Amino acid sequence: MNQVEVKKAIREAYGQIAERDRGCCCGTGKANARKSAESVGYSEEELKAAPEGANLGLGCGNPTAIAGLKAGETVLDLGSGAGFDCFLAAREVGPGGKVIGVDMTPEMVEKARSNARGNGFENVEFRLGEIENLPVADNSVDVVISNCVINLSSEKGRVFEEIKRVLKPGGRAAITDIALLKELPGKLRESVEAHVGCVAGAVPLDDYRRLVESSGLRDVKITAERDSCCIDPDTEDPLGRAILEGLEPGESLGDYLASVQVEARK
Repeated sequence: MNQVEVKKAIREAYGQIAERDRGCCCGTGKANARKSAESVGYSEEELKAAPEGANLGLGCGNPTAIAGLKAGETVLDLGSGAGFDCFLAAREVGPGGKVIGVDMTPEMVEKARSNARGNGFENVEFRLGEIENLPVADNSVDVVISNCVINLSSEKGRVFEEIKRVLKPGGRAAITDIALLKELPGKLRESVEAHVGCVAGAVPLDDYRRLVESSGLRDVKITAERDSCCIDPDTEDPLGRAILEGLEPGESLGDYLASVQVEARK
């Protein structure tokens, strides 16, 4: 499967996720999305502050917690999904600030816009676009955030170059993502389901750091810890089952994956 086909599969899968209102491999229903968000660092207060249906349980961290957002800032969220992190950021920057969410999936963009309209978020907008070619002007945002999305891109270097382009001088990035601790088994590397599930597109941790630094961003800080994957070993979700079946007996995804927090400045 080539990269065009992988991107098409990812777009279609996340369109279906938007329509069925749940995450890709963490179980079903709102309770599981809430549990998943809690497990990666969201507080009870944050979960209550976001609109109903914004949290789909897709994150691997909480980028707003490390972004140090200030009133009046302009924030850009890469791969904004149904808008969960955008709405949390909007609360921090206040009415004098602005939040822009970019997502390549039309269904996600429409869902996020509906969430914004239905909940009175006037300082948030959502744009259809790809994170490798952001529909955002040069030197126009104070902070870029992203949550478990850059691993899905086959052009990660280009993504970080775009982050640098849109940031104002002195602007900063606060990203949570997935990287590899060791090479994946061949079956997982070739699995469409593993690409969709934020596994097969991940790169080794050292390569991730090089991609960020090569973009020209400075003061790069990457914090990594072994990932505690949310896939239930007994899940009946087809995507989750396909990922787990790509592992060797006795292995877990935590043997291969690290959750990373990435901080950098322009």
